[in-house]
Amino acid sequence: MGGVTRVAAIDCGTNSIRLLVADVDPRAGTLVDLDRRMEVVRLGQGVDRTGRIAPEALARTLDAARRYNDICTELGVEAIRFVATSASRDAENRADFVNGVHDALGVEPEVVEGLEEAELSFQGATGVLAGKHPGPFLVVDLGGGSTELVLGSDSVQAAFSMDVGCVRLTERHLHTDPPTPDEVGRSRRDVAAALDTASAHVPLGETVTLVGLAGTVTTVTAHALGLTSYDPHAIDGSVLPVETVLAACEDLLARNHEQRAALGFMHPGRVDVIGAGALVWHEVVSRVRDDVVRAGGELTSVVTSEHDILDGIAWSVATR
Repeated sequence: MGGVTRVAAIDCGTNSIRLLVADVDPRAGTLVDLDRRMEVVRLGQGVDRTGRIAPEALARTLDAARRYNDICTELGVEAIRFVATSASRDAENRADFVNGVHDALGVEPEVVEGLEEAELSFQGATGVLAGKHPGPFLVVDLGGGSTELVLGSDSVQAAFSMDVGCVRLTERHLHTDPPTPDEVGRSRRDVAAALDTASAHVPLGETVTLVGLAGTVTTVTAHALGLTSYDPHAIDGSVLPVETVLAACEDLLARNHEQRAALGFMHPGRVDVIGAGALVWHEVVSRVRDDVVRAGGELTSVVTSEHDILDGIAWSVATR
């Protein structure tokens, strides 16, 4: 496909549904945002426990899909790709979700498996980072139900999807506000076990630039930067010392619901799951740093990107 194509990318995860409408020119290597938005719909509500998408969660998600369809029509979108991740991959009643999305948007949702999800995230993140930071990159996409780890320079070298995320971990362990030391300990052991498995597939110690994506990571970054409101321009591409990131994670985990909700940058839909998300990010950053040191290297900083799987989906539509 030559020239500029106006595309829509929709990423429907466990916690949120996001839309990117962009003009993409594969030959020039440019992607220009026209509309980028997010709604917290909590599609994965209870899926870990029941194996099914809750009716109210499905209704919230399809309402958002219909609103996104109106935006796509208004902006004259030529092609849409709807990618669905962990929650709908795990649900027994996924057919209800697939049929509902088709009715709302006229496209089939593609329930991508972990490896393709990882590749899309990697393409989206590194498309704007290459040239600014050295590879290999370890791109970490921390979602509601799963966390993708992708290592590569120009292309994906290794990838693994861990079944830990901010919604899944909250529902599994963090039932007290703020969480008890026992709940935190069980959560850390869960993440450590997942990282042990992941490290057998992805050589974490080869990381030169660690890149974090998605709402948990950008929220932790906003906290570390001391922002009073959510500012994607300040967050995107920011480089923070490892210790600053770890301290921000610990602080968010220790706060109660009211204290988290009072933070000016906090999206209301993240208030009850950001503690678990911060815990996962803390464990990932710590583990990667330790593995890099063991391999004879050094990891002193973390890069945050606002460019993620949405951008990767948009590129994939334009190059089809």
